[in-house]
Amino acid sequence: MTILVAYDGSADSRAAIEFAAKHLSAEPTVVVTVWEPLLVQLKKYPLAAAAIAPDTGDEAQAQAEHHAKEGAELAIAAGLADVTYRAVADNESIWKTIVDVADELDASLIVTGSRGLAGVRSVLLGSVSNHVLHHAHRPTLIVPPAKTPSKV
Repeated sequence: MTILVAYDGSADSRAAIEFAAKHLSAEPTVVVTVWEPLLVQLKKYPLAAAAIAPDTGDEAQAQAEHHAKEGAELAIAAGLADVTYRAVADNESIWKTIVDVADELDASLIVTGSRGLAGVRSVLLGSVSNHVLHHAHRPTLIVPPAKTPSKV
């Protein structure tokens, strides 16, 4: 079976890769980065259309490819051996695209980081990891953000 690790370049997604490498190294791994094409962005945020540059779509795809490759390199450096990567265009929502890729791969596990949103912010903003957890029909591991040292 395959482990699918969602990676967006954030510290939380790095923590997810490091955790997967430490605890799940026996499985082939696919690192996926989901990007929003320009038309999807315009559909979701029509008021922002005037502020979006015409070449933003190409830049977003290139950035997603870069993040996916970076995530795979991090996974290999952390100890995973059989690692591939993909950048996938989001046509509806990022969480749904992650779930769809997991279904396509018949992934045995989805690993994702968490933004650590809590309380009112999580209700208002939602969370990709929360949606993946509740909509994927397979085991899902959400790796929490690393604790920051407390100042005494």
